[in-house]
Amino acid sequence: MTDTPPTPPKPPEQQGRWERRIETALWNSRFLVMLAVVPSLIGAVMLFAVGTVDIFKVVMRTLHYYFVDSSVDIHEGLVPDIIIAVDIYLIAIVLMIFGLGIYRLFVSRIDQAEEHSPQHPFNVASLDQLKDKIARVVVLAVIIEFFRAVVDIRFATPLEAIYLALSVLALAAALYLMSLGHKKE
Repeated sequence: MTDTPPTPPKPPEQQGRWERRIETALWNSRFLVMLAVVPSLIGAVMLFAVGTVDIFKVVMRTLHYYFVDSSVDIHEGLVPDIIIAVDIYLIAIVLMIFGLGIYRLFVSRIDQAEEHSPQHPFNVASLDQLKDKIARVVVLAVIIEFFRAVVDIRFATPLEAIYLALSVLALAAALYLMSLGHKKE
């Protein structure tokens, strides 16, 4: 069984007036994805701003603690606050990869990204590749969230410590398996 090559598109002079109009409207409907692209990028900007403000608050509290007044201990909340900011940054990155990936797939290639590096996260060739890139960042965000929860854990029994060790082992195994699947990239 041989595959026949696809028929080439008809030139405009061979199309009927309505056929041409309908196909033009269908082709231009790809710009509807901008309804997802623009809010995703706006959301990313907002999350980057929130994460940055949170980091600056941590810096200001730390400077205040060490140079002005050390009566209120900052050590308890310092690591969780930074972990939360990193988590916010990762979610912002997911929104950027999603928005720009959808733009590239449906509207136009991003020439600067392709000139910079063919392996840039914004250079996606398919929806599956976009989902894969987003999934990797989401897994990192989940791991960061896991470590934020771990910071607050107080063990009541040795079994709880074993559960924590098994959880960390499972996360490490997941990261290892993900890296095996992406060695070619």
